[in-house]
Amino acid sequence: MELEQGSLYSAYNLSRQLYSPGNPIPRSLHPLSPKQNAWIPVACPRLPPAAAIMPYLEQIDAARQYSNFGPLSRTLETRLAARLHVAAERVVTVANGTLGLTAALMAAGVPAGALVLMPAWTFVATAHAVRMAGLVPYLVDIEPDSGIMTPEIAEAALASAPAPVGAVIPVLPFGRPVELGVWDSFSAAYRVPVVIDGAAAFDAVRPAKAPVMVSLHATKILGAGEGGFVVCPDPGFAEDLRRHLNFGFYHVRSATVPALNGKFSEYHAAVGLAALDRWTETRRAFQRVARSWRRTLATTLPDAALPDSYGENWVSSTTIIRFSGAEADALGAYLACHGIDSRPWWSKGVHRHPAFAACSRTPLPTTEELAERTLGLPCFVDLSDTTISHIGKVLGDCPHRG
Repeated sequence: MELEQGSLYSAYNLSRQLYSPGNPIPRSLHPLSPKQNAWIPVACPRLPPAAAIMPYLEQIDAARQYSNFGPLSRTLETRLAARLHVAAERVVTVANGTLGLTAALMAAGVPAGALVLMPAWTFVATAHAVRMAGLVPYLVDIEPDSGIMTPEIAEAALASAPAPVGAVIPVLPFGRPVELGVWDSFSAAYRVPVVIDGAAAFDAVRPAKAPVMVSLHATKILGAGEGGFVVCPDPGFAEDLRRHLNFGFYHVRSATVPALNGKFSEYHAAVGLAALDRWTETRRAFQRVARSWRRTLATTLPDAALPDSYGENWVSSTTIIRFSGAEADALGAYLACHGIDSRPWWSKGVHRHPAFAACSRTPLPTTEELAERTLGLPCFVDLSDTTISHIGKVLGDCPHRG
């Protein structure tokens, strides 16, 4: 389908209105994909089947405890801790990753109203967590190659901050591994608490002296439907985190601290445990997809870069590519006209959202540049190599590239 540039964007916007995640639109209902039998979504999560979850549901029926750090939640914490080689007391499950970040900031004792230094290049949930903790986002730029806010960038931002900075939130973009020890040194040097947003980094995250939040949302590589967990620096922090997740209660029926209700449901724990049982299989499937993307792009789109070692040392539930000299909007619109969904990742930065447009920020030239050159492509466990090759060919044929 050949369209002029203006029509291209109209098609892109229409495709957004028609598509809902996990609900592929058949050819008969989608006017923009005459060459495809079905719309190819950017994500199509697959959680464990009912049969795999049922034994855990039967345990819930027997125990008759449905929340409040129940036995399945504790079992999941123990198994996650074993995977991370830390004491079980250091892992705390949470209702979702946003509340996990919020409670971790509260448990870190950040003064109310203080600035929280965080990258503008992140999902908007990071900033919402800051606000929910009674704090103020202070947006800074990122390192060009990795897309990560480094300690050096944070150090410069501290010096120019318009008010006291009470905490720093580094983000592990797209689930890629990051050396977290450098943030331990930063926190010690500047006496500023650090909380790590590793929402997408289940496969790559490692424990640190700072609390690390990992999401278990259905779209993540290990999904429980909703939920997450925080890897705490020590059991004492974990106990304080539980207080902040449970109305301020912990071992006493008295609200001892300002708090949330952010506890993990036993039903989500059942899904999480069933997902963990299948983790090796799930990881292998995502690794196949990642490697297929790497092979395809090397031949059809050599100017597109995938994150370093993606598909080899680590995997994720997203495939994010960066183009050289191309606009992600035009490429995404061209894909939409061929029945292929994509995402301008993170809506091009937190500062682009009206809710956070007025936040203090440093200059963001790298964030702005990456926003125009970064695109999320279809990625899910049953995405076939043939379909990936087809998408790669469509991208390679795009007349608006470069």
